[in-house]
Amino acid sequence: MTGRSPFENTANAASAWARYRRLMKFMMVITVITVIAAIYAIYTQTGYVSPHFFIATALGIGASMLLMSALMGLVFLSSASGHDERIERFADQDEADG
Repeated sequence: MTGRSPFENTANAASAWARYRRLMKFMMVITVITVIAAIYAIYTQTGYVSPHFFIATALGIGASMLLMSALMGLVFLSSASGHDERIERFADQDEADG
């Protein structure tokens, strides 16, 4: 039988998700700055190229950085909330029973 998940406590869950949202807002700012710097660097190095190139570059960099930020943020959320430790204890208990 498993115990309660740390996310079942609404105060813990609200705090963890608020921290995740702060992290994602911060990473959104970093992503926008990085995209602007990359577009500026490409423009100064190559001059004028197709606008589609700049759009594709901005979308590629932005989507990649935000996806990586979201996934790493979820890892941090799971670890900081104690959810990982609960799962490890459950797995250890399951191995002992089997």
